[in-house]
Amino acid sequence: MNETERTAPLWTKAFIGLTLGFFLLFLNLQMLLSSLPVYVKGELGGGDLTVSLVTATFALAAIASRFATAALMPKLGRTALLYAGLAVAVLTTFLCAYADAIGSLIVIRVLYGVGFGTASTIVPTLVARIIPQDRIGEGIGYFGLSTSLAMSLGPMIGMNLMTGLGFPALTLSSAAAAALSAGVLLLSGAVRGGKRDSRKAVPGAAAPKSEAAIKETSKASAAKSDPTPNTIVPLLFPALLNMLLSVTYSGLLSFIALFGESVHIAQVGLFFLFNAITVILVRPIAGRIFDRRGHAAVLIPAAACVLASMLVLSGATGMPQLIASALLYGLGFGAIQPTLQAWMLRSTPRERHGFANSMYYNSTDLGVAIGAVLLGAVAAHTGYARMYGYSALIMAGFLVLYIAMRFVAAARASKAGSQPSV
Repeated sequence: MNETERTAPLWTKAFIGLTLGFFLLFLNLQMLLSSLPVYVKGELGGGDLTVSLVTATFALAAIASRFATAALMPKLGRTALLYAGLAVAVLTTFLCAYADAIGSLIVIRVLYGVGFGTASTIVPTLVARIIPQDRIGEGIGYFGLSTSLAMSLGPMIGMNLMTGLGFPALTLSSAAAAALSAGVLLLSGAVRGGKRDSRKAVPGAAAPKSEAAIKETSKASAAKSDPTPNTIVPLLFPALLNMLLSVTYSGLLSFIALFGESVHIAQVGLFFLFNAITVILVRPIAGRIFDRRGHAAVLIPAAACVLASMLVLSGATGMPQLIASALLYGLGFGAIQPTLQAWMLRSTPRERHGFANSMYYNSTDLGVAIGAVLLGAVAAHTGYARMYGYSALIMAGFLVLYIAMRFVAAARASKAGSQPSV
């Protein structure tokens, strides 16, 4: 690592703009996602499995969109794709207020997934390129705070808007957040490095290349960043862990409002407020611990916190238990997410960070889709409280898998006479 990279600043104008823009994009997502189950059941007459379908189709559309975005970026450029995705997200969020049947709502949510998936692939790729490599855990920790805060505050804001002003006001506010995200990214100048941006003249630089030379360079760069087995394999295990964590989060997003109604806890949306408190506290600390001591020092205690949170929530009958569960979940979730993302980025060269980020967010959306369907089916048969008990079992599986992999890696490293890589 050269001296320039070691001394490169983290808090640049571009980093701040991308982080704030990503927060607003995820706020757009979370404000609506948490309130849709109540709208689907109350206004459209759907059941738990219908709620699951609405959530799952969005997540699957976002996954498909990310693969398409990765393929299209070398041809169309990041800037055009980013703003096209944001425009689709704004429009489809606004249109949700006019969906008067389950079928039309699902179509709108699929289109929203395409827009959101496109935008949420490009912004993290841009961020990963500007974070100094020796501060990747810290940088991703701060950047990831944007998503964790949105995931914590968005549901609470959405539920309150839905209760106080109604669903149309919620969709309008959510669409405004996505539009503001586009404005922040545009005004901050954070979105650069597309086809045209990369050709800006620099004093003392060589003369601009011809169109043919630029196309050849783009093709070579795309080929260099294409995923290979050596690129994919190191990402599979952290992606699996992230998917398991996201299954538990899906249960909160899809059903906590309905759980609150079933156990007669008023203002159940406060779960996300108290969750946000510990997320804010733990995010930067977790990133520094990862940089200095590796992922084991973060993931094992953090997973135990999420497991405990789900157990407490499954037995909650009042606000004290709900708050305790929220604080524990924030500690665990806020530490695990940036650690897994930084682990995946550190396992790949810089030119493949776009693929690593895509795989990370795809594993998140896949977990949300699986969780919506799986936990929705469980809730339909056993109730919401028992469903959260099963979520605790999922985190127990997370811990068992991770510890087992550590033992396997240590055994292999001992035979080879080297340090374990996992």
